[in-house]
Amino acid sequence: MPRARNLFCLLLVLALVLNVPTFAWDNEGHMAVAYVAYQHLNTGTKARVNQLLRLNPDYSHWKAAVPSGTSAAKSKMLIFMMAATWPDYIKHKTGYSDDGIENGDRPDGATSSQNVGYSDHLHHKYWHFVDTPFSTDGTPLPSLPTPNVQTQITAFRAVLASNDPDAKKSYDLVWLEHLVGDIHQPLHAATRVSSADPQGDHGGNLVTLCSAPCKQELHAFWDDLLGTSSKASSAATVGRNLPTADATLATKTDAADWAAESFDAAEQTVYAAPVANGNGPFTLTPAYKTAAKKVARQRVALAGVRLANLLNDELQ
Repeated sequence: MPRARNLFCLLLVLALVLNVPTFAWDNEGHMAVAYVAYQHLNTGTKARVNQLLRLNPDYSHWKAAVPSGTSAAKSKMLIFMMAATWPDYIKHKTGYSDDGIENGDRPDGATSSQNVGYSDHLHHKYWHFVDTPFSTDGTPLPSLPTPNVQTQITAFRAVLASNDPDAKKSYDLVWLEHLVGDIHQPLHAATRVSSADPQGDHGGNLVTLCSAPCKQELHAFWDDLLGTSSKASSAATVGRNLPTADATLATKTDAADWAAESFDAAEQTVYAAPVANGNGPFTLTPAYKTAAKKVARQRVALAGVRLANLLNDELQ
């Protein structure tokens, strides 16, 4: 049992250390989204979620990672939180592979939209974001690839409300846990187009920051804003201390609205001074970091409530 727990933790740490541009929020942020969501799930939904998560091929690892002596109720919550990291975890799991083009970041082919459950061993990195382009210098905008995070949230929630097999619903559930977090990260909904980057800056991944040791990208900075711990207990503390989600915004159910909000946040807050035109390097100011942290905390809190509303409404 301890060996399984240690293996799982090691893999989570590797997922954090390796630089994969399609992450949105680090594991701590995704688990914080799930923590908030779990507090708003009704009793029946909690039972159904627990039933479906048992079908995930890594359920035994999640269960082994729960500290000894944890109550049954809290154990189920922690497993729900860990499940939210699964679509990033498989990027480093043996037997899974990239698909699509451009290092797997762009869809290409019939498998891009497939929804076949756990027999699918493709990474589907392009499901994690919807890089809506905007231009700062009049450079023509590239087309918006599909499928993307917005289309997949719509497709997966429809499966939860259907009579499809539980094994498929389990797969879609863990993806939804993750993607609802992704779509609320501003740099998973925008890419800045310019003459230097006619296809966009890949959600800020091409924008460099100079803050010792001058190796971080703008996207990574935003990923890290909720914390970088891989411990569910740490994420629960983050979740408990988030601001209360805006009640009116929380009722919005359309993923297109969620993406539009993140796009607006990218234009107004992410690409704000001292982040200027070009790819840097830029040195972020304390004021920028404070504003970014505030937006990130609001987006994660909102994502959690919206995830709960989605599951309460759709899960059958």
